[in-house]
Amino acid sequence: MTEGKWAIAHISSSFNNVIITITDMTGAETIARASGGMIAKADRDESSPYTAMQMAFQLADKMKEREIWGIHVKIKAASGRKTRTPAPGAQAAIKAFARAGLRIGKVEDVTPVPHDGTKRPGGRRGRRV
Repeated sequence: MTEGKWAIAHISSSFNNVIITITDMTGAETIARASGGMIAKADRDESSPYTAMQMAFQLADKMKEREIWGIHVKIKAASGRKTRTPAPGAQAAIKAFARAGLRIGKVEDVTPVPHDGTKRPGGRRGRRV
């Protein structure tokens, strides 16, 4: 494998969908993109690891046509008060990129962190059980 160009894979993974956008190193030009709805027929399958793998394989083929052999990955999970862990589709997409023959550079978590989030539910007297 020859040393070629590098790109950035922005993986936005929530519990309802996975969106992968491939940009150049500056982030200004979009090279390719895919979402769960472009692959899956049912709405419940849009965020599944299998759908994320299929998207990654399709995007890897498009990147090889443009002679891009390496990617840096930026993962953005759903942010908020409850959870900040990426949905399972993000991990499957990274593995699929590696299996497709692309070199993985750095993997970075770019999930926005709230500095002062929303108020907990329950009211003044707390949650009455």
